[in-house]
Amino acid sequence: MPDPAVTPLRLTADAWESLFRTQVAVMRRLRRDPSFHRLAMGEYDVLFNLSRCPTGWTRLNELNNHLLISQPSLSRMVERLEHKGLIQRRQAPEDQRGVLLALTDAGRELQREIGAAHVRSIHELLGPLLNAEEMEQLLTLTSKIRRGLEDGNP
Repeated sequence: MPDPAVTPLRLTADAWESLFRTQVAVMRRLRRDPSFHRLAMGEYDVLFNLSRCPTGWTRLNELNNHLLISQPSLSRMVERLEHKGLIQRRQAPEDQRGVLLALTDAGRELQREIGAAHVRSIHELLGPLLNAEEMEQLLTLTSKIRRGLEDGNP
């Protein structure tokens, strides 16, 4: 039964704080995962997002929309990943100022290796805490929030 003394504004703030603190706790634990000794978590996130591109290529600015780093930081990270032979870039054919990015074969292989270990680590961390029904609820709620924000709501 909801507490009538808790206002909708307070409830929203409490829910946000809980979501944020939970993510911080989970991310701190995952950063210690041995999978990320080969590649930093942020660099892996770039490879992961590139692996989800339907054509294999995406614009730098589109990739930046999926990451929580600034455009200049992403540009430097792209340079490092390109130097490591994990991603490739080319000019966009319709816009000479635009940059397209894609995984190399080595980048795709490393993303799959780290990704498989990462998913196991997430399951080992969250699996004992949430049953299947709760995991479905979490997925439903977080997907609803993300869709709403991507659609321009609130």
